[in-house]
Amino acid sequence: MTCLFKQHKWNSRVSSVLNKDVKTFGKKYLFDDCDETCWNSDQGSPQWIMVDFENEIELGSFEIQFQGGFVGKDCVIETGQDYRSLQPAEPFYPEDINPLQKFILNNKIRAKTFKLVFGNSTDFFGRIIVYKLSFYS
Repeated sequence: MTCLFKQHKWNSRVSSVLNKDVKTFGKKYLFDDCDETCWNSDQGSPQWIMVDFENEIELGSFEIQFQGGFVGKDCVIETGQDYRSLQPAEPFYPEDINPLQKFILNNKIRAKTFKLVFGNSTDFFGRIIVYKLSFYS
């Protein structure tokens, strides 16, 4: 199974970065396959990660690795042809744990834009910490 980020052109955006310190906690660390780096949101809810592919792709599953204690709650994946057309597609339910978690969608989704929305966090201040994010067809 090959990660779609390695097969397609894409861009990403995040809701916030802790203290606006993108050099230490920026979105690029979601995709660098390094266990020592992470995206760390600032406080507040909701937080989100958006990935916009150049062309439409088919998403069947995704993997995400949180830091326990800073895990998303009330989560949903939204999809559309661009950020203006996003609609809720399917909820997902992460556990408050450190290991990589895999989420298999009930139905594969064809779209260009995907937004993982974390309505709340297991952290009292609403921060989310993610070490790894991968999409699969």
